[in-house]
Amino acid sequence: MPELPEVETMRRGIAGIAGRRIAGATFPRSRVRPISIEPGVATLARRLTGRTVAGVHRRGKRIVIELAPGAGDERRWLAFEPRMTGLMLVVDPPTVEHVRMVVEFAGRGSGRLTFWDRRGLGTIRLFDDAGLERACGPHKHGPDGLVVTGEDLAARLGDSRRAVKVALLDQRAVAGIGNIYAAEILFRAGIDPRSRCRRLKQPQWDRIAEQARRVLADAVRHEGSSIGDETYRTADNRVGRFQKRHRVYGREGEPCTACGTAIVRIVQTQRATFFCPACQRRP
Repeated sequence: MPELPEVETMRRGIAGIAGRRIAGATFPRSRVRPISIEPGVATLARRLTGRTVAGVHRRGKRIVIELAPGAGDERRWLAFEPRMTGLMLVVDPPTVEHVRMVVEFAGRGSGRLTFWDRRGLGTIRLFDDAGLERACGPHKHGPDGLVVTGEDLAARLGDSRRAVKVALLDQRAVAGIGNIYAAEILFRAGIDPRSRCRRLKQPQWDRIAEQARRVLADAVRHEGSSIGDETYRTADNRVGRFQKRHRVYGREGEPCTACGTAIVRIVQTQRATFFCPACQRRP
């Protein structure tokens, strides 16, 4: 968390910075755990100041801000990886001590963009074109979850011995899917999360891909899932709404919305998996 829908919602929430000129960047000091920032804060602030935002993109679970070429410098990419608790905000943050970076904009309306991260697991990176390709290129990211096909999944995972739920979390196979949405996708596809990838046939991969596209798009429409303590918020500090549409995730012991069987929770590779044992039978 955040996964594709939450990161895409953040991206859309800050898309209005496109065309704005950066007046400066600051990195408030705090006693909380520091995050990973490359290059160092002084160098990063210097390289950002005066640059114009050419666009706001998403690569998997990263938000990537495209910076137009500056005086004597090529195009750059400012990449934020929120990981567990990172937020991109255009309003006041939930707390002051967890603010990691503030980008100030010049011109009419000025304004600011804040990267906030409570647990300090997020990262900030400034890339050139080659660096972005190394970090987010095809060898790192599979097809995006919003457009992945059954053929993509079968080609990348069909020979794997891994359980399908575990395999869907591999960003090299399909980009953007995490623990919450893997469970929801497999429920809607009617696939047991413990099924070995190599035992699945093409029609099952087709169902998984179709439901991946549908679930993720629906979650984006509902601005993501705010679960637990609702740390995840939109760029204007609102909770997501897709958690109200979860059919299995977080519903251990509750009746399945399709058949009434109690939802089961298991642990796979140290992550909780939720499924309906009646609707999701092993092939």
